[in-house]
Amino acid sequence: MFNVVLVEPEIPPNTGNIGRLCLATRSRMHLVKPLGFSLDNRQLKRAGLDYWEEVDVQIWDSFRELQRVQGAAARYFFLTTKSERAYWDVEFRDGDFLVFGRETKGLPESLLAKNQEACLTIPMDGTRSLNVATAVAIVLFEAIRQQRAADQKHRNVAEAASVKLVKEIRGKS
Repeated sequence: MFNVVLVEPEIPPNTGNIGRLCLATRSRMHLVKPLGFSLDNRQLKRAGLDYWEEVDVQIWDSFRELQRVQGAAARYFFLTTKSERAYWDVEFRDGDFLVFGRETKGLPESLLAKNQEACLTIPMDGTRSLNVATAVAIVLFEAIRQQRAADQKHRNVAEAASVKLVKEIRGKS
């Protein structure tokens, strides 16, 4: 399972759409306050359709609180236009946290400065940024693609080992 973190989200329909993405991918959504809307907002629920109640959402008073509770082993990746490192250059792992900022300002500069080695970007031409829901979908589905490819590789290795063992057993009898 991946974790999608929205730091101070401002636009209810974006958060609702991201919630639906999280539900569809069995990812956990983390919302870091302050939120620019109420969780009872009808636009939020409309964008999340009738799935909103099923979304695994955790609310945090601060990003620091989220990090403290997760522990030192948690891996965080910060999506920003202010990085040269493309999101596809990372080997994502189950449990990783994908952190996205406010729609109007992105992530706080102080957070980016403290985590430069974990900053990622979605390379693009012709525009300075993408809608946050689009950005989440791009990176989240790449992480899932990588995870499924790694799982398939492990299954293939295990299957090959089983076939080899069966052949060895048959050869001895």
